[in-house]
Amino acid sequence: QVQLVESGGGLVQAGGSLRLSCAASGRPFSSYAMGWFRQAPGKEREFVSATSLSGVRSYYADSVKGRFTISRDNAKNTVYLQMNSLKHEDTAVYYCGAQGGSVDYSSLRDPKEYDSWGQGTQVTVSS
Repeated sequence: QVQLVESGGGLVQAGGSLRLSCAASGRPFSSYAMGWFRQAPGKEREFVSATSLSGVRSYYADSVKGRFTISRDNAKNTVYLQMNSLKHEDTAVYYCGAQGGSVDYSSLRDPKEYDSWGQGTQVTVSS
């Protein structure tokens, strides 16, 4: 399995920006589709965004579309999540996940389909 480490979380005011990073090691990074999920206290882990193996295709939850941008650099084994115009409701622990094998739009949105997860990074947006 691939090992994942997230970074870049923190405290930001509403309307601000953060960029999360997720560094991968252990297996060929380009063999995995990558996704970002988040989990607020008392809630289930929810899909935020995902990108294909090459990064050509990207998918977003409706709640973040137009504000968040996912990207990946396969040479650096890293996937990013640029978060702009942050809202209080974006507050959560953000996790990156790696999904190998045959992937599709549905599997990328399902946390149960992911093979590996990072430890998470806290994002807190003050209103």
